Order: sequence, then C-alpha cells, then structure tokens
Amino acid sequence: MKLKIIFFKICFIIIISTQSVLSEENDTNDSNHEWNFYTGMFDFSDDGKRASLFGLQHQNENLTRDSFFGTISPVTGFMMTADNATYAYTGVQAQYKLGKLNIIPSFTPGLYGEGQGKDLGHIVEFKSEVQLSLDIFSNSELGFSYNHISNASLGDKNPGANSYMFNFLKRF
Repeated sequence: MKLKIIFFKICFIIIISTQSVLSEENDTNDSNHEWNFYTGMFDFSDDGKRASLFGLQHQNENLTRDSFFGTISPVTGFMMTADNATYAYTGVQAQYKLGKLNIIPSFTPGLYGEGQGKDLGHIVEFKSEVQLSLDIFSNSELGFSYNHISNASLGDKNPGANSYMFNFLKRF
C-alpha cells in the first residue's frame, strides 16, 4: 500500500512540474508531452500470478523523429501490479498513423521488482509491446495494448509475463 501512495505522489509531482515547465517553455497551445495512463491485467496467461496493474508512460514529442522505421520517439514509464510488483522502463517506440487509427510498437528495457508478485528471474527485463489507439479528440486517444516482458535468459529462469492494458493518452 505504501508503494501505491508513493507512486501516486511521484506521478502528481511529475505532472505538476511538467505543467509549470510547459507554461514557461511555450505559451501557445502546442502539445509537447504525451501521457499514457493505463490499467489492465499483468500476466493474464498465468492463473497463479495474474494481477491487475496500472501505469503511467511519458513521451516528449519534441524528441520525435521521422525515420525509415516510422515516426520514432523515446518513452519512459512505470507500472505497478496489485501484488506490488513494479517495472520502471525507458526505451523507444514507433508510430504509424492510418487515419484516426495509430499502431504503436515499442521496446523498453527496464528494472523489475517482484514484490509479492511473479518472479521473472532477473531485475533487468525487456518489454515488447504493441498498442492500437484511436484519436477521439485533438489531444486525446483511447487504446488497447498487449506486451510481453522477459529477461532474455539473463537469469537462471525466464518465465516471462504477458499483459494487456486499456490506455488513455493525453497531450499536454
């Protein structure tokens, strides 16, 4: 329970500080930061260690670049399960727009703490994810994502975890 309170305090501080930086940086209505608020089911394919999860992810759109692989950008985030397992990550995502539909694959290495949740075999884990989202307003999207977290055999065991999430993305 303490970790959840700490997580919410950190999120609040990040959001407040981002808002003040944005107002100092840019007095226009341009949206430079995208926040992805998500919730879902961690390791839904393992009946014994399945747990609800929630998380927050940030993307700075000033760092977005068009490339051969699509529109790529760095992302950073944090998620926590009901069993107090945590995963803090940073990596890269690509974005492909098909009208109002967005297809967003990502790869994010990170640090995992099992809490009372599933032992994934190592502190270093890698998350591969694909997200489908739909532009609903000019600065908001609703989406669904699926990911797999694995340690790529860095540890003695590598059970992995498959998760799905419902996403609300908002540009500030």
